[in-house]
Amino acid sequence: MLDFEPFVLTLKLSLITTVLLFIIGVPIAYWLAYSSRRVKVLVEALVALPIVLPPSVLGFYLLLAFSPQNAFGEWLDRHMDIQLVFTFPGLVVASLLYSLPFMVQPIQSGFQQLPRALMEASYTLGKGRMATLLRVLLPNVRMSIVTGCILAFAHTIGEFGVVLMVGGNIPGETRVASIAIYDEVEAMNYEAAGIYSAILLIFSFVVLATVYLINFNQRTKVELR
Repeated sequence: MLDFEPFVLTLKLSLITTVLLFIIGVPIAYWLAYSSRRVKVLVEALVALPIVLPPSVLGFYLLLAFSPQNAFGEWLDRHMDIQLVFTFPGLVVASLLYSLPFMVQPIQSGFQQLPRALMEASYTLGKGRMATLLRVLLPNVRMSIVTGCILAFAHTIGEFGVVLMVGGNIPGETRVASIAIYDEVEAMNYEAAGIYSAILLIFSFVVLATVYLINFNQRTKVELR
């Protein structure tokens, strides 16, 4: 019988990660879009690093950092009573780092495409930076936000190397769908692996089609104006 618990855990991880990434990613994208400091280049490189970095490399360094045998992991365990190795919270932290560029980059691009006059007009009317961001800028980049959320959600669902290194393979705790597929292949249970893979394939296709449809509709509206 097919076990759907890995899919439930995967959806839970993706939803939590997407919500947290939105909260974290919007301020980062805003700063990257409008900052003129040279350090911005380094921050952009750090944000984009997970796109080109092999997942196993990122997972390895996170595993070392989170381990109670190292300074950071020991500090978390002793002072905060937090354990990130082979736990669901550890998967969330790893997913935040690994999917960060998929949230930040679309929103940053949306901010950069807005006319500067829009923000300057808001300041002229007496609105501060926070009010301008919440009431003027964000409503005008809502399609970019939707794209970022969908991409971050989908990317988290497809994670393998990072979650395997940091979370291991604990049923009900860290055994997400991609790990379940790996288990079934190792056990030579290709039928179950095929079903798991087909579900993820269909879901990923639907997500990407949704993103392209949103972008197509947005371009069509702009061209008709």
